[in-house]
Amino acid sequence: MGATTKLTFEEFLQLPEAPGNRFELDGGELIVEPSPTFRHNRICDRISRHLGEFVSAHRLGAVTVENDFRLGPEVVRNPDVAFVATEPLSRMDVDSSPIEGAPTLAIEVVLPGNSAQDMLAKIHQYLDIGCHAVWVFYPNLKVVEVHDLQGIREVAAPAALQEEMLFDGHAYLLPLSPIFEDDITK
Repeated sequence: MGATTKLTFEEFLQLPEAPGNRFELDGGELIVEPSPTFRHNRICDRISRHLGEFVSAHRLGAVTVENDFRLGPEVVRNPDVAFVATEPLSRMDVDSSPIEGAPTLAIEVVLPGNSAQDMLAKIHQYLDIGCHAVWVFYPNLKVVEVHDLQGIREVAAPAALQEEMLFDGHAYLLPLSPIFEDDITK
């Protein structure tokens, strides 16, 4: 079993940048996220572009990639993609890191090195602090788990993920087959 590194929030803020590593803080425990793969980054890019165009077209807020969010006194999480609706965004200091508070939607794309235990902890931390939904993408399975206040549902490619509640009544449709496409040139 590996050693656990305990840090205060202030110590976490002092960590030096480490190329290829992303850090999170879970109840004072330092989590070093695995280095993302090319495929992982392509999936995140496809999600953020598709969602970003929709959010921008309807003036719903902002989409961001790999921003730190402080979810509690000793909890900092870094979703792969996040959407923050206009109203909560107006209360956030977008020039600081981590951002205080939760995104409206947190999106995680699972890497082979991610533990189920850590992913479940993240989901609960996001939802407990006020995140409206968490979408967890499983590239190898081509499945998305949607976690929200109504529970959990799965959507598998070739279906499309449909969502209205998060987007002020605007119907959002995310076709999953192009998101999970293995051809890196698309």
